[in-house]
Amino acid sequence: MSSASTTDSVLDVVLVGDGIMSATLGTFLKALQPDWSMAMYGRLDTVARESSDPWHNAGTGHAALCELNYTPEGKDGRIDISKAVAINEQFQISRQFWSHLVDTGAIANPRDFISPIPHMSFVWGADNVDYLRRRHEALRDHPLFSGMEFSTDSAQMAQWMPLVMDGRTAGTPLAATFMEGGTDVNFGALTRLLVADLQRKQGFSLHMGHEVHDIKPVQGNWKIAVRDRASGRTSSVMTRFVFIGAGGWALPLLQKTGIPEARGIGGFPVSGQFLRCTNPDIIARHQAKVYGKASVGAPPMSVPHLDTRVIDGKKGLLFGPYAGFSTRFLKYGSLWDLPASINMGNLGPILAVARDNFALTKYLVQQVMQSMNDRLEALRDFVPDARAEDWELIVADQRVQIITKDAQHGGVLKFGTEIIASGDGTVAALLGASPGASTAAPIMLNVLRKCFPQYIERWTPALREMVPSFGRTLADDPALCAEVRERTTRVLQLAD
Repeated sequence: MSSASTTDSVLDVVLVGDGIMSATLGTFLKALQPDWSMAMYGRLDTVARESSDPWHNAGTGHAALCELNYTPEGKDGRIDISKAVAINEQFQISRQFWSHLVDTGAIANPRDFISPIPHMSFVWGADNVDYLRRRHEALRDHPLFSGMEFSTDSAQMAQWMPLVMDGRTAGTPLAATFMEGGTDVNFGALTRLLVADLQRKQGFSLHMGHEVHDIKPVQGNWKIAVRDRASGRTSSVMTRFVFIGAGGWALPLLQKTGIPEARGIGGFPVSGQFLRCTNPDIIARHQAKVYGKASVGAPPMSVPHLDTRVIDGKKGLLFGPYAGFSTRFLKYGSLWDLPASINMGNLGPILAVARDNFALTKYLVQQVMQSMNDRLEALRDFVPDARAEDWELIVADQRVQIITKDAQHGGVLKFGTEIIASGDGTVAALLGASPGASTAAPIMLNVLRKCFPQYIERWTPALREMVPSFGRTLADDPALCAEVRERTTRVLQLAD
């Protein structure tokens, strides 16, 4: 690994963080401007060990095929599919980008990071069955969701998800939707593939085991202060543009830039846990990602789901998530992360969010206090015959939800992702969480639009080579939508 050093030269791009976001942006920029110099800095010893690590997330290719929180029911009973359409559209952009990388040889084998896994929604109770039926009716004719099946037939559901139906007591109304075209994505493997390809390019350097601890403007550029975690040596590098894609640590680094756009922004960390199956026979009996409905008071990212995983060619199974609380902003961070991020600019919004989110606070306290038996009870809603000896508890990543100023309430807690960029476009940070990695490509395209508007017209032909739908909307063009879905399914080998 290279070590950071003080230099009089100015890099074109510095990527802070070694996860899927930085790797995606770096890949775009190297394709568009191969002559630009670029460096990536990661805190840990290996690439993608934080949020992008395959066991630190569920690996769902989030396309709103099964995630019920993306299709809320209005007071009038109508199902709002607008967010589901937007999320699916974003994932189609990611699929196009990944297909381009396979076509050009940057990724040799798509099965190294993506696998076809059906996506399902599963509910019980008469009201929920009625909701799922209406959700299916609202989605089934949309070009992005064509092929979605709905059933209340126990025999059909037993074919789709035998593990979920075995041992289930008769008499409770049940329903499920089934989408053949779902995916499981190993975002850790994908990140490492992207970084490995970047390392083959001229003008790119990777610096692992290096922690960025300060970012300051100096004479029209940015001075990045770096500490070698092994030796303790500090150094600095100058750059014209810096992207902060450091997961939960992005907020403290963004605050250090001093840009006005960062004022008033706070963060609320939530940790995640999963139950991972250790019994190969049980793992073999399930082949789907099955999402249910979140409990009352639960945040959107806590929707329960039973997920088939494919990691390094080996099939796995997990259930969760179970929420927890830690003041760390990274899994391998410091307990002082949250206190150190609070300042006079964001204290008001943070206190307002604490005041207005009692249900969330109650939910988190209940989650933290859960025993293994409590977790098993939640699992048995999906696997009625689940036994404690077949499952182990694993700790996933830390997510830092965004808190921003709000004129009406003083502060608001957000559960999505957001790009914060300086007015001159020389620094940008990605804050937030879900759907996150699945939409890395469209999010990074938005970074390009925000930070490099003077280049977009010149870059557009190349961007359309990488993402054929760039500048267009698949939801409004059924022919293009069908073409994109067919091509990416073929190139990414998503049809068995």
